[in-house]
Amino acid sequence: MLSVRTRRSALAVVAAAGLVGTVAMPSAAQAATAKPKTVNLQLLAINDLHGNLEPPAGSSGTIREIDPATGQPVSTPAGGVEYLATALRQARIPADDSITVAAGDLVGASPLTSALFHDEPTIEALDKLGLDVSSVGNHEFDEGSAELLRLQNGGCHPTDGCYEEGRKFAGANFNYLSANVTSEKTGKPVLAPYWVTKSQGVKIGFIGVTLEGTPNIVTAEGVKGLKFAGEVDTINKYAAELKAKGVNSIVALIHEGGLPASSTYNYDCGAAGQGISGPIVDIAKKIDPAVGAIVTGHTHNAYACTIPDPQGVPRSVTSAASFGRLYTEIDLKLDKASGTIVRPSVKAENHIVRRTVEKAPDLTQLIDHYSKLAAPIANRPIGYIASDINGRGNSDLEKPLGDVIADAQQVGLAPADKGGAQVAFMNPGGIRADLVYKASGAEGDGVVTYGEAFTVQPFTNMMQVKTLTGAQLIQLLQQQVSGSNEASPKILQPSKSLSYTLDMRNKGADRIVVDSIRLNGAPVDPAAKYRVAANEFLAGGGDGFPAFAAGADKLVGASDLDVFAAYLGANSSAAAPLKAPAQDRIKIITAGSTTG
Repeated sequence: MLSVRTRRSALAVVAAAGLVGTVAMPSAAQAATAKPKTVNLQLLAINDLHGNLEPPAGSSGTIREIDPATGQPVSTPAGGVEYLATALRQARIPADDSITVAAGDLVGASPLTSALFHDEPTIEALDKLGLDVSSVGNHEFDEGSAELLRLQNGGCHPTDGCYEEGRKFAGANFNYLSANVTSEKTGKPVLAPYWVTKSQGVKIGFIGVTLEGTPNIVTAEGVKGLKFAGEVDTINKYAAELKAKGVNSIVALIHEGGLPASSTYNYDCGAAGQGISGPIVDIAKKIDPAVGAIVTGHTHNAYACTIPDPQGVPRSVTSAASFGRLYTEIDLKLDKASGTIVRPSVKAENHIVRRTVEKAPDLTQLIDHYSKLAAPIANRPIGYIASDINGRGNSDLEKPLGDVIADAQQVGLAPADKGGAQVAFMNPGGIRADLVYKASGAEGDGVVTYGEAFTVQPFTNMMQVKTLTGAQLIQLLQQQVSGSNEASPKILQPSKSLSYTLDMRNKGADRIVVDSIRLNGAPVDPAAKYRVAANEFLAGGGDGFPAFAAGADKLVGASDLDVFAAYLGANSSAAAPLKAPAQDRIKIITAGSTTG
């Protein structure tokens, strides 16, 4: 079995990860030759694992690639830490030196096998994978900064305690970095802002930041007492500090990302990055040129692009999709004299974590261990479906599984004593997987287990019902495509009681055709009052929906997961399984077509 590395302190010498056997010594002839002016360094990068230890199911567990035989895009099964470990270990073997890095959201919104144990299994798996350093993502704050510090430093959960007698959680052997997240009380970063090590005598520093907008997409309790500074200013501040300390090779790990023009994993963005858009483009263009490579995440997209730095010089910017389906190999050279990254040498490529390689036995053992502990809860059948009901893996603005979840919330909270909900909305980012018809274990095809439902709705947010005026309800729909959501619309998934037309040919709030909005078949009266259901994150104004936060007469209900599970149980059976909705609640008009 490959040995597990312990966390390396600052300026520790990098050991090639996962190598088995002895290190070959140079011959006398080789030693007599002139010493090279550069050394080779390999970075292996992942991001947005989200606790997916087992291979993710359905479309969430595939990667789009071009079939060399036909030239057409195909979906290839990918992911699973047993396969990821093998892929990383094989990639390290020919490397002169190798460091494994990540760009956040390694935990949070995780399937039950990890989430039931507060993501301790994923931290243990990442240690076995040989991870050295990671930036902190927004989901690392789902349970607050104290829990994040526990995952780094170890100790039993303050409420649930230790999960096995005589066994205490040791914490992560890798280094979590959080340069731009500071304590409101002290003004200091909650975790180290950077990590410095050596590669064959050359110092190299890693600066880690999360997206500045984290407070808008995490519950208020999760970011309580914290401040989030801008990514660019923070990275440039610490790049200057590193250079002052003689560290001239710098890599930025940023939990913010971009949107490539193609969904194929190895799409060529072009020499100047014309084929990628989104927040990371402006960020990359402003980061100190001393940063030789940028590893990103958050958007769950795959790209290995170059974007010009402030001096117009192309710089590598990468992302490895999500859920452990890809890893990025970044090969670069370090100048031994200046200690800098030789920028033209940087070459980055994404690789699919194919399920055709052998599983890593130590990761299989880890998964089996926690799966057995979780089995009594995870394997309980709670419903039946007639076919796949796609959510996370569906690119449509109105997703079949989003409709099902919204219906579950509206039906569950419709009784007067539960809030009297007339309509419910589900945020698309909260749908974390698909409901897959094919059995994941011994439950049988079409059977939905509690564990599968949990994977779809892992946050267990409490439901809320609020009173909104008709005018506020209209504003809510407009906020999907305006304000902070104008550049990248967040289309809420509506219960079947609501319908409207979305005209994407227009701009901003005008994309909502107000005269088309119907609630239970009737036009919405701006002066009337309506009871609206949503999870507590959305109801609090999260994801850029302040109209929700302005609602009145709040009633707190069951968790979103409990409501979802109850709906599946009450509305499906082996004889009458639940069918995927028709996706006809939002009529979508684009320049070339109309749907809905």
